[in-house]
Amino acid sequence: MLYILVCILFIATTLLSIKLYLIKKSAREIKDELAYRLEISTNTLIGISSRDKDMCILADSLNVQLKELRKKRQNYERGDLELKEAITNISHDLRTPLTAIIGYLDLMENIGGNDEISHYTAMIRNRTDVMKQLTEELFRYSIIASVQETNLEMLCINDVLEETLAGFYGAITKCGIVPDIDISETRTEKKLDKSALSRIFSNIISNALKYSDGDFQVRLSEEGVIAFSNSAKKLTSIEAEKLFDRFYTVENARNSTGLGLSIAKLLTKRMGGEISAELENGRLIIKLYF
Repeated sequence: MLYILVCILFIATTLLSIKLYLIKKSAREIKDELAYRLEISTNTLIGISSRDKDMCILADSLNVQLKELRKKRQNYERGDLELKEAITNISHDLRTPLTAIIGYLDLMENIGGNDEISHYTAMIRNRTDVMKQLTEELFRYSIIASVQETNLEMLCINDVLEETLAGFYGAITKCGIVPDIDISETRTEKKLDKSALSRIFSNIISNALKYSDGDFQVRLSEEGVIAFSNSAKKLTSIEAEKLFDRFYTVENARNSTGLGLSIAKLLTKRMGGEISAELENGRLIIKLYF
């Protein structure tokens, strides 16, 4: 009798162990399948090898949520694509009349007139130039957002940063700023798109010139972390956090669409890098790492 009880207990324990193993296996399968489907856009659903009722119910429930998530993602991507196309069309349509207006302004300035006419012509010229700049930013953003390809090659970040800073020398000195530049002698080499990297640096520097209270600092550490900083006492912590948001503009930057840093973030993420902005003791610090 005791032998029979031991055999029954052994069989029951074995069956329970097998069932527990199968449940744990199904749980791992669901975890891996869910992670894969969240990362990759696919129409296939979660499938498991187990026939356990509760695990099948769990998989079916997750599949329902995946279908809903996929539908929302498709709607978002469709809306985002339509927005990009609308921006491209609008910016393109604005270019033609703006070019005509600038041409007529050139004629008016050549003809000349009294001081009052010259004053108003200069005001129109100023606002037209701003509008042209904003239109170009919109067009540039729509193109960059639409093109997903990157031409990756081994680059020395030190060299690209120095080239970009040299290109901004005139704009920096015009603002009366003496830049504080410290680029490590250790060469930081990464596989990146040179055009995209130059655009990122250019947009960050342009942003610094808009918000700077008279200083500008650039640091490239031995670890490859690039930090751009400048005094920005009028900027708040909340505004600093939103600088990368598309179309977000700070009150004292009326000539900007808020796309410069948004483009920098888009290109940085596309190349696998990280970018952040923070306000520390009245200084805006933008850090970049690949």
